[in-house]
Amino acid sequence: MSDETHQPPVPPSSQRTGGPTRRRFMVYSLAASTLTVAAPGACDSSQATGAEPVAEGVRRPSDVLVTGADEEMLVLEVTAANKVVVRLPRVEVGQGITTAVAMMIAEELDAALADVDIPLADARTKGNQYTGGSSSVSSLYGPARALAATARAKLVTAAAKRWRLPARTLRTRDTMVIAPDGRKATFGSLTASAARISRPAVPSKPKPASRHRVIGRPTPRIDARDIVTGKARYAGDLSAAGAKPTVVARPPTIGGKAVSVDAAAARAMPGVLAVLKIAGGVAVVAESFHHAFKARDALRITWAPGPLASLSDAAIRARLRAAVPRFEAPPRRSSLLEAEFAFAFVSHAPMEVLTAVADVRANRAEMWFSSQTPMDARDSIAAAIGLPASSVRVHVLRGGGSFGRRLNYDAAIEAALISKAARRPVKLMWSRADDIRHGRMRPASHHRIRAAVARGRVVAFEHATASVNESYDDGGPSAQGGVTAAVARAGRAPAAGPVPSDSGLYNFGRVSGDSGGVSLAMNLGAWRSVDSGTTRTAEEIVVDEIARSLGKDPVAFRRTTLRNKAVRAVLDKAAAAGHWGRALPAGRAQGIAVHEEYGSCVACLAEIDATDPENPRVTKVVMAADVGTAVNPRGLEAQLMGTAIDGISTVLQAGLHIDRGAVREDSFADFRYARQRHAPLHFEAHILPSRREPGGAGELGVPAAAGAVANAYARATGTRPRRFPINF
Repeated sequence: MSDETHQPPVPPSSQRTGGPTRRRFMVYSLAASTLTVAAPGACDSSQATGAEPVAEGVRRPSDVLVTGADEEMLVLEVTAANKVVVRLPRVEVGQGITTAVAMMIAEELDAALADVDIPLADARTKGNQYTGGSSSVSSLYGPARALAATARAKLVTAAAKRWRLPARTLRTRDTMVIAPDGRKATFGSLTASAARISRPAVPSKPKPASRHRVIGRPTPRIDARDIVTGKARYAGDLSAAGAKPTVVARPPTIGGKAVSVDAAAARAMPGVLAVLKIAGGVAVVAESFHHAFKARDALRITWAPGPLASLSDAAIRARLRAAVPRFEAPPRRSSLLEAEFAFAFVSHAPMEVLTAVADVRANRAEMWFSSQTPMDARDSIAAAIGLPASSVRVHVLRGGGSFGRRLNYDAAIEAALISKAARRPVKLMWSRADDIRHGRMRPASHHRIRAAVARGRVVAFEHATASVNESYDDGGPSAQGGVTAAVARAGRAPAAGPVPSDSGLYNFGRVSGDSGGVSLAMNLGAWRSVDSGTTRTAEEIVVDEIARSLGKDPVAFRRTTLRNKAVRAVLDKAAAAGHWGRALPAGRAQGIAVHEEYGSCVACLAEIDATDPENPRVTKVVMAADVGTAVNPRGLEAQLMGTAIDGISTVLQAGLHIDRGAVREDSFADFRYARQRHAPLHFEAHILPSRREPGGAGELGVPAAAGAVANAYARATGTRPRRFPINF
């Protein structure tokens, strides 16, 4: 929540700290009136730089705080009310990270999961608050468990002193310490005395995997009831600081500018508080969103066209094709299989539209929004409104979806600028059309692949790409969107070679490639799985075509050429569970694909009904994944199900058209993301057991799902799809 060629980079915040890796942290405790444990890397101060208090009214002041430079800077508190509170330095955008961390804490602390509270941390001044690159679970797994194990050791020691019993004779369960004679003490009743303990009387190491009772067990989300009952709070639910509803009239073309504005009719309408010309258009502040939208529609604006007004899809595709680097001479005495692929722009389109609350004053500012990069967001907001970063407070809220969109904070910067100009707090909402037409999107790209085959095997494999890059001219998208260099790295870095084949997934002899680009003044952003979603899709299509040219079954061919045993294992599991090779009627077929990334691997088998090629339906999806330790298998299954829908959408039907400098789509009515009627009738996920530490999973399944759907469509229709989405 995204950064890179294909491996996620070191987050810029961690680069600033120069701290140790997650496997080299230590745990320190706080002398406090309640038990509070921090997980830093080195003792450097008596103050908690960048650490926030827990929920209002819960945490009492600490007497002495021992902390350091660990990237996660976790703080665990056990309150007198017997609640375990860990403020999470990541954002919850539906991926279930709060549940996964709560499970880690509950496991090591022997707490009831219902007693663990995982609120989101405000933007800090140091540490790692980056949510993206499928890294959250893997980066928090060690620190969170060690943190809880230390807290448990202190609580047990406190109970032993109270009861005058050997600490080793006590046990913990359901947020309580239990004596051999049956006496019980809640963690909350022990918190004050446990906070004063510096040397626990029992070991404080995390449990071995063989003793896990929570981690690895399929678990419902801890916030599920709040989400379905409407209790969960999003930015649009806030009435913070008396912020007034705000919307923006935006140009018809990307990057267009308002030349003149007649706002007389809008200002005269009931409930209108302010009309302001801003960089991105004309803002309307009103008493309600109903009033704001009505007034926005009453504005009479003359627009100057944006810098892309002469460009449409065909011209962009031609430029991309021309920008793909040429291949070197192929190996002698080899036959060549060549293919080219074009992928359209794709919107993130999270269900919750972008919303930000801003209260900007002369000497301070306070913001509320969902962000995957809150520290960078705070710094950019401060620069935009002319305040030091120390005077800007950013509250991180849960997001209703992201898929990489909330790595950027366009709406938050715009809200801050409007609040400053209007001299009042505002709640800015981007409509669905605003974000689809003027927000960020996955870049369009063009791929050229050439496989050289000799003596029945691939002896060379080349993959060259070109994608649209964001222009950073003054006043362009970066100025409006506030993309710092760090976030630009996180969101979209030019490919530095053939990806992802350079990971050695297949034994294809000499693997090579190069990349080019076309710079355009438009807003781009990391879209779930970043480059892998297109590069692996294209490569898996070619792998199928190589197998066909050699007269081999696609699964059998992959088995003999895959280098990694773990990838072969997930391939075998998906093929067996999905009954690969079973007879299907004409117009229906199976497809399969694999992917390896983030220390994890996955295989996907898809069945499609393409008897009507213009309206294909994926009827069945079977996925198998090895992600190391799966903290919450139920959450992982949900992630894989989501990636299957992403693959179905972007391969078959969902993309954005550029038409004379404008995005043609503006809602789910024409940006045709998969709906219930497009979802597979049958879905199953198989999680292979493993005792390795967790790898990444959030983005893992997209390339395999997309490749499997494309291959199924090709076999069902007897075609070779080359442009995606197919029905565009």
